[in-house]
Amino acid sequence: MGSGTDLPGGKAPARWDRVILKVSGEAFAGSDGFGIDGEIVGQIAAEIVSVRTEFDVDLAVVVGGGNIWRGMSGAGAGMDRAQADYMGMLATSINALALQDTLEQLGQPTRVQTAVHMAQIAEPYIRRRAVRHLEKGRVVIFAGGTGNPFFTTDTAAALRAVEMEAGAVLKGTHSGTDGIYTADPLLDPSATLLDEVSYLDVIQKGLKAMDATAITLCMDNNMPIVMFDLMKIGNVRSILAGEPVGTLVS
Repeated sequence: MGSGTDLPGGKAPARWDRVILKVSGEAFAGSDGFGIDGEIVGQIAAEIVSVRTEFDVDLAVVVGGGNIWRGMSGAGAGMDRAQADYMGMLATSINALALQDTLEQLGQPTRVQTAVHMAQIAEPYIRRRAVRHLEKGRVVIFAGGTGNPFFTTDTAAALRAVEMEAGAVLKGTHSGTDGIYTADPLLDPSATLLDEVSYLDVIQKGLKAMDATAITLCMDNNMPIVMFDLMKIGNVRSILAGEPVGTLVS
């Protein structure tokens, strides 16, 4: 699938017509582990532009903020959890603006929508407006998580995917892990990569994919998740072409 060019503009059909790409904040940091690595952001942006050029696909991005601030870490240090999570929402917005700037330098029209209002720098999240942007060929970056404390950006990705009526959530990892394993491959050499796994197995066996809230939301709405290595150039393209990459949770 994905090899035909009979669509308008000569673009190939994609495995799904609309996808949500989840990019963790840590991915933005590169090897430094903190802050924003311009080269990495450029690589992610180039991958997005490449698949938008090749495939007839609507693409939206949900960004994390762990390269700048992690709400759980703040709460662990004694901060009020809600306050720490709001700081995390601001961190995701910084990442969103960095990715927007890089995408637009590559010629890809992009809009940032935040779940908490920041009128001077981004649009507020409005579902119908976001859908319209996607229909017009723009990339939409969703920042600010769900806008509520106690919810992860993985849950935000699942929520936005359901709201946008996307075909799948593409959950990009940054640690060199290319999917879901039977155990932690860094600790257990005998761990094997799973090609497919059910939502219930992820929850019941504690497999590290997304948090239980995000998995449950996807399960309730039959939203497939593909967990893959975002740092390997060409993986997003391969997934949209229908090639077996990473782990499919369905």
